[in-house]
Amino acid sequence: MTVLPTTTSTDDAARAAIAVLPVGALEQHGPHLPLVTDTLIATAIADAVSLRHNLFQLPPITFSCSHEHAAFPGTVSISATTLTAMIADIAASLRAQGIGRLLIVNAHGGNYVLSNIVQQSTTTAPTIALYPSRDDWDEARTAAGMITNGHDDMHAGELETSILLATAPEYLRDGWQNDDHEVPDRRHLATLGMHAYTNSGVIGRPSAATADKGNSALDYLATNSDHIISILSPGS
Repeated sequence: MTVLPTTTSTDDAARAAIAVLPVGALEQHGPHLPLVTDTLIATAIADAVSLRHNLFQLPPITFSCSHEHAAFPGTVSISATTLTAMIADIAASLRAQGIGRLLIVNAHGGNYVLSNIVQQSTTTAPTIALYPSRDDWDEARTAAGMITNGHDDMHAGELETSILLATAPEYLRDGWQNDDHEVPDRRHLATLGMHAYTNSGVIGRPSAATADKGNSALDYLATNSDHIISILSPGS
């Protein structure tokens, strides 16, 4: 597993037409997954997409908007305004280098502002894109044979545990097989926070996770990225 890209300034990748930026988080993921889970997952997806499309892979943003997890120790957030400014500065610096297109790979569901950033950037032409979408995640689950859906398995469950089993098993702590917690109705989560619905921080079924499912989900997300890359490619 490579967490940071190894590109040098002499590599062709540093002059690619499209850069890919993983956006993770530093937030609780229950007792069995690390605080850096979203960063590990975003980087794994960016690795797979970069390898397929020869993109300029950037190191991850490791802090984002995790305020709904603030009641759990170790969670650190930045504001939506700060994250917006970081993306704007990175995109501007890339343009100065001659790289005019940016693919943001987001692995934290609370980063709602990233959709607004993309929406605002595409008033003339597609220059920034966000991946995976909710539909992409749902299709990846199906392709991997997962038994849960994105609503019921929203945090530290089958999907996230499977991806870490596949890419970074050394970060997993034992006990994930017994950490299932289901809360179908969470309509006030943004107002009340995660702690109102789970004492452990888990909402989902990590017991259903396997490394094979994680690898299959990543393989699907790599192949499925062809469509968004074709939209983002200069001249499209």
